[in-house]
Amino acid sequence: MHRLDLTLPTPEANLACDEALLDDCEQKQDREILRFWESPRPFVVLGLASRRDREVDAAACAARGIPILRRCSGGGTVVQGPGCLSYTLILRIAGNRPLERIDSTNAFIMERHGHLLAEATGLPIRHQGATDLAVGQRKFSGNAQRRRRRFLLFHGTFLLDFSIPLMEEILPYPPKTPRYRRKRSHRTFLTNLHQPPARIKDLLARCWNAAPADPDLPADAIASLVESKYSVPGWNERC
Repeated sequence: MHRLDLTLPTPEANLACDEALLDDCEQKQDREILRFWESPRPFVVLGLASRRDREVDAAACAARGIPILRRCSGGGTVVQGPGCLSYTLILRIAGNRPLERIDSTNAFIMERHGHLLAEATGLPIRHQGATDLAVGQRKFSGNAQRRRRRFLLFHGTFLLDFSIPLMEEILPYPPKTPRYRRKRSHRTFLTNLHQPPARIKDLLARCWNAAPADPDLPADAIASLVESKYSVPGWNERC
């Protein structure tokens, strides 16, 4: 597996990069990828089917100059930015039975990451809900996936030292929540892991046997997706 530590200049480009890498792997079938990135500016990202009018306070975002974008995967609405480490896995489906279904993929990756982090940190980290990781009952990682025929994209975030009060200010209480949330606000439901980003990166790289590689990026595809999709109101504001 190839390890890429790669943050592109804009949130739109970083979201486009995930989709372009998935499509590139699907076409070439020659590699799997573990990518890390961290946006230097806050932005909101909606899930593929998320309702902008229900899941984000657009006026509060506009007042703070925070863009509202949409990703190609499912899941709920999140805020990303400094202190929030994002990762991307591009995995080959064939020959890996746990990856053949959405639910088994979620369980396989979440249990693997949860066990690894609990062992390394000594914290009571558990897989909660469908795609959350939590310290006890407080969430620090959310995840989602997008599937092609041969490869899948599984990506998520780790709250390390992120502004949880900012989430409280710009995200309403979500319309769908896992049972373990128990109607808690963002401020009382979420937590930071308070681990150095380099340590989390190295742990996940070891978990997936990912070695550093020169980025062979589908640059034209990324640019095309930014122009035709991720910077277009018709995509970001739909639903």
